[in-house]
Amino acid sequence: MRITIDTDAGTMSLDADRAMDLYSTPAFEALSSLWLKLSWVQKYSYTFTWMGRPIIQHPEDLVRLQEVVYTLKPDVIIETGIAHGGSLVFFASLFKAMGHGRKVIGIDIDVREHNRRALEAHELRDTIEIVIGDSVAPEVVAKVGASLRPEDKVLVILDSNHSKAHVLAELRAYHRFVSPGSYIVATDGIMKMVYDTPRGIPSWQHDNPSAAALEFVAEHPDFRLQAPGWRFNESPLSKDITAWPEAWLLRAA
Repeated sequence: MRITIDTDAGTMSLDADRAMDLYSTPAFEALSSLWLKLSWVQKYSYTFTWMGRPIIQHPEDLVRLQEVVYTLKPDVIIETGIAHGGSLVFFASLFKAMGHGRKVIGIDIDVREHNRRALEAHELRDTIEIVIGDSVAPEVVAKVGASLRPEDKVLVILDSNHSKAHVLAELRAYHRFVSPGSYIVATDGIMKMVYDTPRGIPSWQHDNPSAAALEFVAEHPDFRLQAPGWRFNESPLSKDITAWPEAWLLRAA
């Protein structure tokens, strides 16, 4: 794609198309899509912390996720993939602020010792449970299930191994825990957008979480791909600037 921007004229052209208003919604959407790719290459999401712990997510995805947590008010959030623990602290802080939420369960095949110590010493540690093991191992799934109560409203976030095969296995393993009207979220579908960048891998064009989500919904008619609606909008915009395309799988109420 060739983008030509003339700031003096206030126009932008895509390839050989007629110039559009530089300050229009279509121009914003085109530049935002390119920005997403550049931000991924530059590791922009690796520049943030939440209450002291690194949180490797794009800010818009975190704000949209916060909107869902506040609206849905789950009792338990399950997240596969812990890394530095920032997301677990993020969820625990929302529970604390809302005065609602019983437990955040983080699952990972390995948690580095310094990250574990930081989480165990964190102010919000009492809300966080760590499960060590392969997220799709039957004994791990069973352990997570045993932590849930029948009345719990549950939200699930998948953010571990992002290969299509692994995400599909996680979707098949954890969807049973998702409450009606809640979501299982297959994050980081941005892989299909960045396969041709310096940090990308060509196979990501097809081997990515979005592909797993599409296959899963074809198998499970009680789930559908549906990103949460915006809770507030006084703009002409309507599209998320997200690293999580085709991520939100809503269970029928």
